[in-house]
Amino acid sequence: MFQERQQVGAQEIRNHSYNFETYNSLFDIDLKNVSIHDAGDLEVARQVDDTLELIQAHARKFFNDGKIPIMLGGEHSSRCLCKRLQKEVPRPGFVVLDAHMDMRSEYEGEQNSHACISRHVIENITKKYASIGIRSGAKEEYEYVRQNGVKVYSAEDVLSSGIESAVKEIRDSIKGPVYLSIDMDAIDPAYAPALGTPEPYGLTPRDVRTVISCLAPDIVGFDLVEIAPAYDSGNTALLGAKLVRDFIAASARS
Repeated sequence: MFQERQQVGAQEIRNHSYNFETYNSLFDIDLKNVSIHDAGDLEVARQVDDTLELIQAHARKFFNDGKIPIMLGGEHSSRCLCKRLQKEVPRPGFVVLDAHMDMRSEYEGEQNSHACISRHVIENITKKYASIGIRSGAKEEYEYVRQNGVKVYSAEDVLSSGIESAVKEIRDSIKGPVYLSIDMDAIDPAYAPALGTPEPYGLTPRDVRTVISCLAPDIVGFDLVEIAPAYDSGNTALLGAKLVRDFIAASARS
């Protein structure tokens, strides 16, 4: 089952972000001393391809100004921000936290579907790719990963070997600027139930925070997506807001 209503996810993340103190004790950073700009919501087009072009055009000015763009969503085809990054940063790495492979060649006739976006990144943007938290996908997607040597860490891998081990291997492999994309369904629905496609046996919020803090020095673009606020009492958006704020603090400290 695919649950919609992610279109209000960004605003709910904003709303919950006001609950926190500006000082982040973990990173020893006070966000009131960090230059942050909320560029507001981007009106989307009726067609997926047109919306992706709008996002890329909007992101261009931020990359050109040396800013780190943060995109909140929304469904995960919005990872196309990485395509704009490719034009601004040579050989970018791409790290995605997700429950799902998203390695289909097309889904219901749409090549830019959220179910295809990671394959699109690998084949058209960068081979320096890794995903963490995977626990769902079609058999053909798992075969594609094996045949092409794609670096994938399942939630079970993280449980058995630890998140630090996965992140170290990824950093050693990518060695350079990284785009970090967080689909909130990477996290176990016990912590984050209000999602488009929840999947049990996931990562913990601390696992995700560790990825953020370890990769922060190299991150040049960031998104956090797939929150569908109608399906809980605000817990998922609250967690999403905290993770975004942790990223801003970790980035500022680095």
